[in-house]
Amino acid sequence: MTYLDVDTLNMVLSTLKEYAERKLTPTYLLELDAKDEFPQDVLSELYEQLGLHLLFIPEEYGGLGGGAYDIYRVSEAMAGIDLGIATGVLATFLGTDPIVVGGTEEQKAHWMGRIAEEGLLVAYGATEPQAGSDLAMLSTKAVQVVEDGQVTGYKISGRKQWISNGGVASLYTILANAPGGPSWFVVERGAPGFTYGKPEDKHGIRASNTAALFLDEVYVPAERLVGGVEGQGLAQAQAVFGYTRLMVGSFGLGAGWAALKRAIRYGQERVQGGAPLSQKQAYTHKLWAPNAVRLEAARAYIEWVAERIDGGDPDQQTEGAVAKYMATEAGNKAAEDAIQAHGGYGYTKEYMVEKIKRDVRITCIYEGTSEILEWTMARDRWQFHLKTRGAYYNDWAARMDDIERAHPNSGAGTVALAMRTLATLMERFRIDRLTRNQHILFRLGEWVAYAETAAIFAERAATKPTDAINFDQATQQTMARIHAREAARKIACEGLAWAIGAGQTDPNLAAALNLPAMYQAQVGQIDDMNVVVQKLIEAFPVD
Repeated sequence: MTYLDVDTLNMVLSTLKEYAERKLTPTYLLELDAKDEFPQDVLSELYEQLGLHLLFIPEEYGGLGGGAYDIYRVSEAMAGIDLGIATGVLATFLGTDPIVVGGTEEQKAHWMGRIAEEGLLVAYGATEPQAGSDLAMLSTKAVQVVEDGQVTGYKISGRKQWISNGGVASLYTILANAPGGPSWFVVERGAPGFTYGKPEDKHGIRASNTAALFLDEVYVPAERLVGGVEGQGLAQAQAVFGYTRLMVGSFGLGAGWAALKRAIRYGQERVQGGAPLSQKQAYTHKLWAPNAVRLEAARAYIEWVAERIDGGDPDQQTEGAVAKYMATEAGNKAAEDAIQAHGGYGYTKEYMVEKIKRDVRITCIYEGTSEILEWTMARDRWQFHLKTRGAYYNDWAARMDDIERAHPNSGAGTVALAMRTLATLMERFRIDRLTRNQHILFRLGEWVAYAETAAIFAERAATKPTDAINFDQATQQTMARIHAREAARKIACEGLAWAIGAGQTDPNLAAALNLPAMYQAQVGQIDDMNVVVQKLIEAFPVD
């Protein structure tokens, strides 16, 4: 895959911005939401006129060949405009994944070429009513059709649920159990026996189409078995989780900032008690600064993962889980607080923050719920802890000490404290077998996300600050220090509480966690938040 140059990426982003300003106005988007209407014309224009779908298609098949970094930037921009429309674009990308990852060269050339040339909407048919995200519980069947001793096709029967673009796509990739195991098949709209249900009446992303799919002995020729070999479906689905979860994380990032920017501007205009809300710490230090920091911590981690993928290491399932978890949870909280920041106005449908909150909530659910991600992160890092005999996070802490010596304003030293605390907790969990408690394991996943995003944020703020948002390096380092302190406090205080609650046996655990140093690391937190608030006002003035 060839990745976009800076000029091409900027052109895509500016073209998308111009289109949104002209066509996707707040009034129009609120109307779509109220009518629960899928804007077919918008998706057609995004594909046919702007060629947005080409970003996801390799150059050799007629696309632009965008990489993970390009897709993150465009996904964030799309979500900042409207998450429902962004989901329609995401669905096409997801739908092509099985073909790109597992298809034969002939299949890729044929199907990806058609999608590029015709601007086809695609849907990803994996989820089922009773199985949810557990693909191992797959019940849809693909029965072989045999003629003269050769498999010439398959008859697929089953039901799919919660399928984005389900009722409007032209092309579907369907996961079904063949005799050789779970396999992907390409099914076209209008195939005999293939129907879809009415659009779901959803809480949010109402501009997207979500529908159930019904397959009653739908015949597909053997050449539409993705890869030409049965039983590769689950491996093909797993192979792209790092990539697709990065994209959904970018949705959380974009929607969260869209809501927060509105709250920042509203706070500068709304006068309460003789002064704007933007001058009151009770408002800014609760509803602005923490959300901006968490979102930028998530951005740093997203960019780090994207660079690893683009650098030729697509095996980023755990890192993709961390990126999605942090970004979507941060985006959801930012939107929630944006409603609070607007007071009663924020609770009305006249204000976009109400719609953004309903939209962004889905990002904590689809493409792996936050709870599934907590389990994924905890399981994978627990295995690392065991294999390295506790060295994994201690070694990372040593690397953070090196960064702290070179860049003492980055927060890396506080991250080192947090990581050593996490390693100590994990060892205590091992000794006392506390991970038998599912809740302990899941909380461990949350602490992993905070520790790792704090580490990457501190490192990148010191050595490679982002240019994707208008904060200078000093501001990014200030934000990194705030996030490092929050991660350290969360891991130490919550970790100790849950370890005791689960029955840990070390009477000196509190001392082993070095709590005095953890609390001392909080020095300067209010001053740093003051700086961030001022930078937010400067970055997002009232129009």
